[in-house]
Amino acid sequence: MSKVNENMTIMEVLKLDRETAPIFMKYGMHCLGCPGATMESLVDASRVHGIDVSLLVADLNKYFETKGE
Repeated sequence: MSKVNENMTIMEVLKLDRETAPIFMKYGMHCLGCPGATMESLVDASRVHGIDVSLLVADLNKYFETKGE
């Protein structure tokens, strides 16, 4: 079962595990502390940054699967 979905905010994911920060940075999402990180869904933030949300969500879930959480 997936731990992360596209309707979550960046901050919700970071609260699950702060070690996900490098994954966001890999996709050009460097402002992890900006107001958008607490309000925008991953799909909205991805749209703003011009990235494919499905790839971001897949990478985040892969991280959690590897951790065994």
